Amino acid sequence: MDDSDARPDDIAHGRALLRSLRVWDTELPPFDLEAAPGDPLALFWQWFVDVAEAGQVEPHTMTLATADASGRPDVRTLMLHDADDAGWHFGSHAGSAKGRQLAARLEAALGFYWPVQGRQVRVRGRVTPASAADSRADLARRSPGALASALVGRQSEVLPSYGDLVAASQAAWEHAQADPDAPAPSWTLYVLEAAEVEFFQGEARRRHVRLRYLRDPDGGWTKELLWP
Repeated sequence: MDDSDARPDDIAHGRALLRSLRVWDTELPPFDLEAAPGDPLALFWQWFVDVAEAGQVEPHTMTLATADASGRPDVRTLMLHDADDAGWHFGSHAGSAKGRQLAARLEAALGFYWPVQGRQVRVRGRVTPASAADSRADLARRSPGALASALVGRQSEVLPSYGDLVAASQAAWEHAQADPDAPAPSWTLYVLEAAEVEFFQGEARRRHVRLRYLRDPDGGWTKELLWP
């Protein structure tokens, strides 16, 4: 939306509000660098538990950044399905915009932002589609609504009207309820194998702590600090 699409009072109020906003209006936790584990996966789950217990809403949501075949970047918000020694897991349709972009370029990045504790986690690496069996198992672990949505499919395609979506969604819900194991062939589980993981801890005086893990050729990790 450009300025011509909004009412002048909305624009003025929005800009004034933007300038008045402050971040981290709470006590932020310290980041004990000496206690940071050697593996970023362990620290990720420590932080995840911390922010969830501190009241962070939807801590499993994250941004996924990809690029298409011509290098144009794209970004969206989706849910983390798991994180283990194989990598960070998420799902989508193979024919969606993100699915097509990952087919063209297998590199991607993830971003988690947890303002309740002023924390961020950034993950970069290569993405691999899981097997059809693992993708089906991933969908089976999710809610009936997730199955219904997967059965609708056609993600990122042009929608002629909202009524078409309502009709397709209703049919998919009935299908999912009648057959909880219904296949959704385009649904794909993706796994991002991290080459680097950065942990950012905000600090009130802007002396933010940034700890980056870099994957070694032997599969281990090297830790280094970054200037904020």
